[in-house]
Amino acid sequence: MTQPPSNTARELSLLEYIERDPDVTQATLAAQLGVAVGTVNWHLKRLIAKGYIKVKRAERRKLRYIITPEGLALRARLTMDYIERSLALYRKMRQKVKEHLATVRQAGFDRVRLKGEGDVADICRLTCLEQGIEIVTDDGVPELEVNGLKVLLHMETENA
Repeated sequence: MTQPPSNTARELSLLEYIERDPDVTQATLAAQLGVAVGTVNWHLKRLIAKGYIKVKRAERRKLRYIITPEGLALRARLTMDYIERSLALYRKMRQKVKEHLATVRQAGFDRVRLKGEGDVADICRLTCLEQGIEIVTDDGVPELEVNGLKVLLHMETENA
């Protein structure tokens, strides 16, 4: 379920990294987030301006980032929002797979092929198990294809 991180996801990650290591550098943060140092700098400036982070000079050229109580509250809020969005996406995926499996059953099948990998494919596997649909590698059965965050059902079977 990987997507490009939004600003809020980046800010959540920044707050988590800084909480673990207040002496972390912007270069290290950029490497951990997979973004340019300028992007990290922009986010940090925003978080500082909003009062979520304070900066103290640790040494001549070294900074220490301190998360304020407001910053801790923001991190908690962003974490809850992330969890809620993730669970909503999980429920939506499961519902879509259940609908596909109902179509499969109506067509007289109790087995499917699964094409794809990752978290969405894992949701498909669990939903198939729950619904009593066996996942096989055989031809001649419907196929669930995972394509990013989409699950497509292909009813055309080679031996049909």
